[in-house]
Amino acid sequence: MLGQHRGMTDQRVRAELRQRVYGTKDLGQLDVFGGGFINFGYWRDLPVDGEISLETRVASQRALYGLVLDELAVGGGDRVLEVGCGHGVGTRLALGRDAALVRGVDLAPEQVERARAGGDHDRLEFRQGDAAALPFADDAFDALLSVEAAQHFEDPRGFAAEAFRVLAPGGRLALAAFLAHGPDRTAELSGLLRTYADGLDLAHDVDAVAAHLADAGFERVAVRSIGEHVWPAFDRWLEQLGDREPWERNWIAANERGLLDYHLITANVPGEAGSQE
Repeated sequence: MLGQHRGMTDQRVRAELRQRVYGTKDLGQLDVFGGGFINFGYWRDLPVDGEISLETRVASQRALYGLVLDELAVGGGDRVLEVGCGHGVGTRLALGRDAALVRGVDLAPEQVERARAGGDHDRLEFRQGDAAALPFADDAFDALLSVEAAQHFEDPRGFAAEAFRVLAPGGRLALAAFLAHGPDRTAELSGLLRTYADGLDLAHDVDAVAAHLADAGFERVAVRSIGEHVWPAFDRWLEQLGDREPWERNWIAANERGLLDYHLITANVPGEAGSQE
């Protein structure tokens, strides 16, 4: 068991840890990820019965973005924002949906620089910023996505309010992340997973996150589990990599115990697209 007391780290310590993991060390360079993405992947319809290739692993991460962009129905003329953009590889996929403009924001300045290093595009821009204090004007976007970042948010209520503020009437939100089942899971998750024990991840309750969105003014807030297309194949990938720390194989155990799951949350801003209500 990991030391459960370590899950009670204060915000300053957590901020320093995230800076080391995403800034100084660059989590995206680990072999568990690939292709510049940093997510567990969405493995539906991918070949995972035999040995999983690196190409398949990268495809799983791209597919998670595809799922979110499909849910948002991103298309021509849309102004799109990703919160927690990392290297910006997933953010750039919105350009292929013919979005009018695409913006990515990340808390780590180093990640923003890595995203910018991926190449210029006249419709694309990356900025440093906090999910609860987005550096954009009111009604600036039509679609907002966040992929595997919400588990790091220090203030999910603040994120909900900011997402509502920067989305125009009729705007759409889609969030994909692993979130806790229940409001008091920190100790249990800390006992299984070092990222919770250290404070890198926070045990946000999925129902609370959905409630924050509704309280902020979003309508049609919907939560869907996609864990069946995440946990088994991701665990097989970890097993295939070998030489892992024992706790790393506990993600699927945490899910099987009902402590967390991978969710897709969608919501809409009232009004019609293009209106100024």
